[in-house]
Amino acid sequence: EKEGINIHYTDNINLVPVTFMDSENTTVIYTPAVPENMKEFQFFKKSGFRMIKRSQALGLITEGKQAVCVAGSHGKTTTTTMITHLLDQGKAGVNAFLGGISKNYGSNLVVSDKSETVVVEADEYDRSFLQLKPYIAVITATDSDHLDIYGSREKLLEAFSDFCSLIRSGGSLIYKKGIELDPKTVEGVRVYTYSKDDKQADFHAENIVCGDGATTFDFVYPGGRIDKVGLGAPAPINVENATAAMAVAKIEGVDDDGILQAMASFQGVARRFDTRIKTGKVVYIDDYAHHPKEISAAIASIKQLYPGKKICGVFQPHLYSRTRDFYKEFAESLSVLDTVVLLDIYPARELPIEGVSSALILDNITAWDKCLATKQNLLKVLDSKNFDVLLTLGAGDIDRLVPQIENYLKTKNV
Repeated sequence: EKEGINIHYTDNINLVPVTFMDSENTTVIYTPAVPENMKEFQFFKKSGFRMIKRSQALGLITEGKQAVCVAGSHGKTTTTTMITHLLDQGKAGVNAFLGGISKNYGSNLVVSDKSETVVVEADEYDRSFLQLKPYIAVITATDSDHLDIYGSREKLLEAFSDFCSLIRSGGSLIYKKGIELDPKTVEGVRVYTYSKDDKQADFHAENIVCGDGATTFDFVYPGGRIDKVGLGAPAPINVENATAAMAVAKIEGVDDDGILQAMASFQGVARRFDTRIKTGKVVYIDDYAHHPKEISAAIASIKQLYPGKKICGVFQPHLYSRTRDFYKEFAESLSVLDTVVLLDIYPARELPIEGVSSALILDNITAWDKCLATKQNLLKVLDSKNFDVLLTLGAGDIDRLVPQIENYLKTKNV
């Protein structure tokens, strides 16, 4: 809105500006989150407007650019945002469509008229990433997710292989070493691997040091290395993302000093291991994690940064189908916490599934201090808990509770 874009928050066709009611000169772009029974959606569809998915729009944009497309079941947003900052600082400009709000740019959109490079997050949901035209593709993970769309893990892996085949000749594929992937590429595509800890990968990290809220490591690339890379957003979970991002930067010709400076000034992404409070009494971190492996990675990072501290996790499951498919894995990842608080499932686009609720996860958690809570009584529940570090997790509307939690912790720990 600050940039002059007309935005409304209710499903009311009368709120659409008259300028956009001309079907001959208007394209309507929508995301999978928009239900087809929405009044505005139905109006545009029945009135003959050109309607395309967001992924198709990104496909049109990437077709005429040097597109860096980051795919993977987790790690996409942070890696994409890191690449954007590295190329913006090291190559004097970049365009980017991000999956989260960059703290460096205060937006999920970065625009430069000096650059032909565009960095985009390649979402595998609904096979959206198959609309893109990558010059460089990064794949961070191929863990099972969105099985409501794919039906099986085999179909998901097939989609990732198809994504690899879209990379243009002369371009590059960079994927995490060890993930399950059949990287089918056309002739002329260079294939690289990266890893946080596997020294056989083309790009990898060494000498990782975590503690006192700081993270440093050495970055090794073909033919050289950069020692003592410091993360401006210090978290062990970010070392792997940074390794992938710096691999792209090296391929794109950013020099070592440029990489060092950009990583040190990288401020992170809102809701991605986002440190909201850090005092001598309490640390509060908010994270978008909504897959069991993402949750495990976030908790492991906290344990490395703040060893010996009592950790309380508040998790809002996202989607009934994902809870049904992974409730045992969610319980296992959360069981390493000292205290677990579960909110109700955030349904997003889904209708309830009989027998599926947060209690399904709770019953399988082995941590002794565990409970259910509502958004309304969460602060009261937290007031009864003893912790040094608080971690909120989820991709639903738990972010709306973050300001309340911050105010509560600041008042309690003055």
